[in-house]
Amino acid sequence: MKGFTELEAWKKSRIFRNDIYELVKSFLAEEKYRLADQIIRSSRSIGNNIAEGHGRFHYVDSSKFLINARGSAAETIDHLIIALDMKFISNEIFEKFNLQCEECMKLINGYINYLRQQATNL
Repeated sequence: MKGFTELEAWKKSRIFRNDIYELVKSFLAEEKYRLADQIIRSSRSIGNNIAEGHGRFHYVDSSKFLINARGSAAETIDHLIIALDMKFISNEIFEKFNLQCEECMKLINGYINYLRQQATNL
């Protein structure tokens, strides 16, 4: 594998991040520096942590960043729940984004498991 851009987890997180960016354009202007900013930051953090973890030398270091990426994905889901509760998004939109984020988390979990397996094979 050459770079982090070849990782399925990163590819899915990139799509998710871009979809989130489009979604928040529909939020109220007063939420631009509140919820919109928070959800953009947490969704960006998913891919950022995957990339940083990929750049680490040891499997343990890489796994720590992937765990952070998974945490950012969970945070993004919480922000989506807030958007749902505030009626900025519908149940259907929430479900679409929630499934997309859960897919990212599954791929991250798979990558963590792969790295842990590699570490035990040393």
